[in-house]
Amino acid sequence: MIKGIALLLLFQLLGESAVFLSGIPLPGPVVGLVLLFAAMQACKMLGLGLFAEAETAADGFLANLGLLFVPAGVGIVALWGALQSQAVILLAILVASAVFTLAATVWTFIIVRRLAGRGHSS
Repeated sequence: MIKGIALLLLFQLLGESAVFLSGIPLPGPVVGLVLLFAAMQACKMLGLGLFAEAETAADGFLANLGLLFVPAGVGIVALWGALQSQAVILLAILVASAVFTLAATVWTFIIVRRLAGRGHSS
């Protein structure tokens, strides 16, 4: 498990380093995740099992994902007075962001479906 966590952190470091050195406007952990995905796919194609421990560590993190929401819940309770005074604008932003996310997801699905359809017909 420790080796898996170290491997996940290594790819996060690689992502952070790539962003720092290149100056691309992306979060380092996202770049690290893409690098990890590419490395896992390459190892899968080559038949190497280098990432088994990283998968175990990731499963452990996902099993305890709910714990990551505790600090946000505590923050909401602690700042309830400030949140109440801004409730209308917060609700409007929440609804607008949910609608935007849903629309972006649907459009992305439609575009990918059309592109995948073209690939099968050729």
